[in-house]
Amino acid sequence: MGDKESMGVNNNAYELDHTDLGRSNPEFNKTDYQVDYSHDHDLSVDRRETQENNEINKWIKRGLHLILQIAIVGYFAYATYHYHDMNEYDCKYDSSIPLCGIRFCTGYGMLVLLLGFIYLALFYYLIFKPKLGLFLHKNYLHPAAVKWHNFLRKRAVSIACIVLLLALLVVYLVFETKDEPKKLYSLVAPCFFILCGYVFSTKRSAIQWRIVITGITCQFLLGIICIRWEVGRKIFECLGNKVATFLGYATDGARFVFGDFLIEKEVFAFAILPVIFFFSFFISVLYYLGAMQWVVIKLGWILQAILGTTVCESVTAAANIFLGMSESPLLIRPYIQKLTKSEIHSIMVSGFATVSGTVLAAYLSFGASAAHLITSSVMAAPATLAISKLYMPETEVSQTSSDTIELEKSEDASLLDAASSGASNAVPIVLGIIANIVAFVAFIAFLNGLVSWLGLLIGHEEVDFEWIFSKIFIPLAWAMGVPWSDCDKIAKVVATKSIINEFVAYERLGLLIENHEIKARSAGIATFAICGFANPSSLGILIGSLSAMAPNRRGMITSVAFRAFIVGSIVCFISASFAGILLQEEEQQVAYDKIFAKFEHRNVTY
Repeated sequence: MGDKESMGVNNNAYELDHTDLGRSNPEFNKTDYQVDYSHDHDLSVDRRETQENNEINKWIKRGLHLILQIAIVGYFAYATYHYHDMNEYDCKYDSSIPLCGIRFCTGYGMLVLLLGFIYLALFYYLIFKPKLGLFLHKNYLHPAAVKWHNFLRKRAVSIACIVLLLALLVVYLVFETKDEPKKLYSLVAPCFFILCGYVFSTKRSAIQWRIVITGITCQFLLGIICIRWEVGRKIFECLGNKVATFLGYATDGARFVFGDFLIEKEVFAFAILPVIFFFSFFISVLYYLGAMQWVVIKLGWILQAILGTTVCESVTAAANIFLGMSESPLLIRPYIQKLTKSEIHSIMVSGFATVSGTVLAAYLSFGASAAHLITSSVMAAPATLAISKLYMPETEVSQTSSDTIELEKSEDASLLDAASSGASNAVPIVLGIIANIVAFVAFIAFLNGLVSWLGLLIGHEEVDFEWIFSKIFIPLAWAMGVPWSDCDKIAKVVATKSIINEFVAYERLGLLIENHEIKARSAGIATFAICGFANPSSLGILIGSLSAMAPNRRGMITSVAFRAFIVGSIVCFISASFAGILLQEEEQQVAYDKIFAKFEHRNVTY
């Protein structure tokens, strides 16, 4: 076959299509298929205009960035000049001025830290990571991490690492408690709860001890960093003070709406709870901007890498450091349908074992330490995963991975819409808190009256329901390291949190601290022990919220809910036990003296 013939065969289908088209359409005209070059000309003109507009916008952005940088540098230069001027003259006569010396929690030192972190992050993400970081990760860091991961997975290596880790912890505990050996009583509670976890585990053979040991070790190490290490303690004290100051701005809004009388009298519903509107407003804005998702996914990745847990439960555990038990699952809402029973259990445990930022101001108003509250939530993040996997180990294959998960984005249309909806979404939270406190306090009062009447009939009218229930927690208080003289009072606080809620418990703890009825170290241990949402009303709230997100998993959710409630409480008790080892009486007394020097504490619950 010749070249021309072959060409005809190859093009036959094309020619047939056009021939048939012409025959089937009598009105077919070749002019219909002529190219309209004027239209292409218009497109090229539009394309050039678009490119020019993009170039103009690019230069405008560069100009704005340059102006911003000049403004920042100018402000920093003037702040430095003012700082130097103050230290040269005014500080010689009054060293209490905030600008005297480098104070990293206030004044000029804080400005240096903030600018340093911001520009370091910009350098990393804009220069180092795209230019060199990706190359290093692909060619060196990732292969090395894979080899290290495989090396650690060897049974002999894992056993050796665990033995070495336990030996280091024993050495540390010996030096930590050599002057106060009674602090070792605090180890009774963690050992007891780990033993109970093994005995009551849903499947002992499926327990991954690496996750359990690593998670509890991380919890203890975080306690050392945040409580015992002076630098870490100062950082968290500074962070706690800044959080308290930030949440305190909500008082201005509450004062404007409700007036001075209700605010100055510290009426709970009007002076304390309105901070929830402000914090919800702020979180909603961060959520819309994507900042909250970024922080949570990074922390979740760290937990997943260290512990080896699945991505959804790791992300939720990280989110619960900032968000509440109902808000954090919203980040993974599309994946709740796919979660295993163990993953749902872990998510519920992390909700019960932590508190949200929206209620921190309420606890602070009762005299709780902001640093302890933040430290407790941070320590609980790895512990919730470890203890939950002890009591309910994973027996299924997870259907989610870090490569496929994508956190939920905000549904708000604009920044203003996000701010408005954030404040509005806090309404049911506030009403729910008020309703639960009123109902449960009234119910406990009824039970107290009933038991007191029964006691009166036998000559023991001092006995009531709370008295009976608190006696159950006395051994627990002692096992967490509380001195025996304070065990009865701390047990009542823990019982109050378990049968009513943490609001009333912190209020009663604040009274004990203010009246010097308990030691400062006992107060610190109690602050950790009740820093969680594990109470009957929260049990119903979490079941309802998760069931609304995944209606077809309601049966599974309810089947693990009570176990998660118990395990969430256990996580708080273990954190309190570690705090019992690390807290120092003198330091705690100074901290609480500073707290109550700032305001006059009042009983606002009754």
